[in-house]
Amino acid sequence: MTISFRIDRILGDRPFAEIGDPCLAVDDEGRGMLAVAGVHEFGSNAPVGVYDIDDLTCRALFRARYPVHAMAFHPRLPLLVVGTGNYDGGYFFEGELLLLDLETGSTTSLIEHELGRQVLGLEWLSEQELRVLMAPPDDWQNKAAWNEGHVAVVHRADWRVVPPRSITGYDLSGPRVAVPRTDHREDARQMLSGLSTNWDPRRNVRAVEELSDGRVVATLDGIQLESWLPSGQRQWAVRDDDGGGRDIVIAPDERSAWVGLVRPPWEERAQAVVRLALQDGVQLDHLTPVGAVSLVRCADGLPALAPAGRNGERSRLRIRRGSRIYFRETVSTTDGQKSGPGETWLAAADLGSIPAGERPREPRGAEVAHLCPYSWKPGETHFAGPGVETVDGDLIYAGTVYHGHGLQPGGSFVVRRMVAGDEPTWVFRTDQKATDLDHDMETVYVTYEDGEIVGLDLRDGNVRWRRHLTVAGVPAVATALTVTEPGRLLIGTTDGRLLNCSTVGPVR
Repeated sequence: MTISFRIDRILGDRPFAEIGDPCLAVDDEGRGMLAVAGVHEFGSNAPVGVYDIDDLTCRALFRARYPVHAMAFHPRLPLLVVGTGNYDGGYFFEGELLLLDLETGSTTSLIEHELGRQVLGLEWLSEQELRVLMAPPDDWQNKAAWNEGHVAVVHRADWRVVPPRSITGYDLSGPRVAVPRTDHREDARQMLSGLSTNWDPRRNVRAVEELSDGRVVATLDGIQLESWLPSGQRQWAVRDDDGGGRDIVIAPDERSAWVGLVRPPWEERAQAVVRLALQDGVQLDHLTPVGAVSLVRCADGLPALAPAGRNGERSRLRIRRGSRIYFRETVSTTDGQKSGPGETWLAAADLGSIPAGERPREPRGAEVAHLCPYSWKPGETHFAGPGVETVDGDLIYAGTVYHGHGLQPGGSFVVRRMVAGDEPTWVFRTDQKATDLDHDMETVYVTYEDGEIVGLDLRDGNVRWRRHLTVAGVPAVATALTVTEPGRLLIGTTDGRLLNCSTVGPVR
């Protein structure tokens, strides 16, 4: 089946949108190009974009596994070398030397060693010779490893045809030198500001909703909530020095919204939930739950707080439009005098157990029903994710399967199951973690962290269509999704843009 997917409108668009908060910018005045690297975030990648200086059009974009420390345009060829890396927290300084072909958009990782090297400086000495500054391989019995390193000159006759992982340890061997760790963020921001006063380091939309008057509200990094007018102008924004907002529940009268805030992982204080006026963003109420929670809009239109467990995002089941308050709960098992590690259940509390006037609050003291084992497959541990309840009472949610070496091929799933059934109605598996999902009367829409959007048949889970999200021809990654009406989607992205999209099909 062929589906037409189109972006009808973009909110939050601006120059250098793909990069977010820049950490390094390097220009090539002769060719009129600018390379910009964005800040690397925990659990994510570092975006690297190449722009035309004249009109600031993005010509190429890729995402690096490690923080970016150095970039250099080849003196003649359409190539950009990028040096990345970080300390692994134990002994090693790992990273990559990447080669971006500006004509094809392809990226090649050049260092042979599995861990690579943390690359801190790059300079083309000629068309064939590249000077590379690196951190030492590790800091074992090496107190100077954090301010010294090695310098090597790598020679290749033609850098356009350098094979992947072909730069060896011998190529990178060189004398010990002082290698300062320089912070280039302020210089990068000033360079971007000199080219455009409209750039804004927006990042990571976490939730997006549409009001009946056409306004759009969203949460994202550093912003508890923002409101956009139908004209496309931002009406107001409530800034946040910490993590920003996460979940949104619009009040039935649309005069206010409850927002669950992100608690920075290094903070020990409790997560907060606030109620903001939708006219101007003024705070009207503030709650401090006992533990981590997911703020969800239930089937009755009112908000609820679902326990989110102690394992961060892995335990955070977020079921929208539920007729009950669903969550993932591990129950300790006792056999005689022995206690086991416990079994994880899909649990639920009735909405009626919390008076409407007291919502949202945690279902503490309410009777909790353990509906079925959370994993339908014995021996597998399933982590939680976003989900919805269908009109006939089934649950559709995303998750991942635990593995000691990280997410494995086929280890990400979307499942439809009856709340008290042992076997799911259908399961869709893939290799990437889902970022959000929602559905209309025919299709389940799922967004993934590699930028793919998949439309699944609501009844049987078969793939109706799938494609990678692009904005103006440049890859983008969706982080938030809401179906506003059949075939119409609101999508938030890692680069802080809000996309009003529509699907039409089948097209013949």
